[in-house]
Amino acid sequence: MGSRQVSDWQGTNVTVAGLGVSGISAARALAGLGARVTVVDGGDSETHRTRAAELSEQGIAVRLGDAETLPEGTDLVVTSPGWKPSSPLFEAAAKAGVDVVGDVEIAWRLRGPDAAPWLAVTGTNGKTTTTRMLASILTAAGLRTAAIGNIGTPIVDVVLGDEPYDVLAVELSSYQLHWAPSLRAHSAVVLNLAPDHLDWHGSMEAYAADKGRIYEGNTVACVYNVADPATEELVRAADVEEGCRAVGFTLGTPAPSQLGVVDGILVDRAFVENRQKQAQELAEVSDVNPPAPHNIANALAAAALARAFGVAPAAVRDGLRAFRPDAHRIEHVEEVAGVAYIDDSKATNTHAAEASLAAYDPIVWIAGGLAKGATFDELVTKSAKRLRGVVLVGADRALIREALARHAPEVPVVDLDRTDTGAMSAAVREAASLARPGDTVLLAPACASMDMFTDYNKRGEAFAEAVRALAAEHA
Repeated sequence: MGSRQVSDWQGTNVTVAGLGVSGISAARALAGLGARVTVVDGGDSETHRTRAAELSEQGIAVRLGDAETLPEGTDLVVTSPGWKPSSPLFEAAAKAGVDVVGDVEIAWRLRGPDAAPWLAVTGTNGKTTTTRMLASILTAAGLRTAAIGNIGTPIVDVVLGDEPYDVLAVELSSYQLHWAPSLRAHSAVVLNLAPDHLDWHGSMEAYAADKGRIYEGNTVACVYNVADPATEELVRAADVEEGCRAVGFTLGTPAPSQLGVVDGILVDRAFVENRQKQAQELAEVSDVNPPAPHNIANALAAAALARAFGVAPAAVRDGLRAFRPDAHRIEHVEEVAGVAYIDDSKATNTHAAEASLAAYDPIVWIAGGLAKGATFDELVTKSAKRLRGVVLVGADRALIREALARHAPEVPVVDLDRTDTGAMSAAVREAASLARPGDTVLLAPACASMDMFTDYNKRGEAFAEAVRALAAEHA
């Protein structure tokens, strides 16, 4: 499917679903190209009305308080990522024979003939870190790039902007991939697959299929996780350009056509002349910040995409050394009385928490929040031997407590029966009383934060503040 020419938008009736950042970006871009745009949103708050007034001044119609009725004459619906496929608006569109696409699809269609290729990243966990690592490596190689998509500047704005890029590092969520049928990346990776957002997708199979869309039409490399066979299955199922290769990454010794780790060195056996006998050194494990196992996997995935684009080994090393992770992702806050305090508030599901728990030993674990339908038996079973103690907070903490009782009955558990924001300070103090010198107190909640905090950032900030207060007392 080719990109739609700019002239095609003239007079097209486009309905944009959602008055968020990506919706506003798409609405403005398409109106600027001559489309007749109507934005619909079920909200009607003061913020909604302010945004609506700004768009109205640009000739964009906005309908608030009704997100279910399809405006008459609609030719195309552009959705924001979070809207479920089962939304009444989309059902109405299907009945009317009107396509529904997302902002990523619009960005793909709006690219010019000399547009920068996309190196695309998805997965249940690690997307943002890997995408930003990739951008750091590409920058170290002297390439003009940006980390975009599910992060940073709206993707439509980047595609239509004046900045000339050589290549783009694009993070894509399963939501965005669901609504981007014609996307064709240069190379792409699915980092891992674990149950998440099943309420949106309807099933694990549907979720995996949407993730797998990232491989469709790849031209150079489909990168997969050797430790997660489901990702390789998605590569096998994809319809790619002739000559496109499957490239694995592993924390072990790599086979031909893989990147991996040998004696503390990240090595490439995929993008070398003789894959059977050669291995190219890329960087040391110590160049990865932080060098936790799951983050080394992220680095290997980023390196694979960069190497697929022809980046030299030295740029991989330099890019990884220059990279600094975002806040609240296995972030070292302080050491107090010989105990390290680590903030991984971003671990909002069991898969992410499992990766975080695997990086430390012994651990006093702070967990809990909104479970989003998750179960915790497997997580507790895998992590039990590392646990010195557990402090539980949040609305669904009982689910974790019950899993601990089943699979780690000897581990002491403090159950804080409170969901106010001050609970985090109490949790840190309880964790400190359980910890011994050499231990790690790890905030890896395995749950969403919205029962107690605005988002995982606020939760992480509350943890860090409590840790610093504790450090001040020990100073």
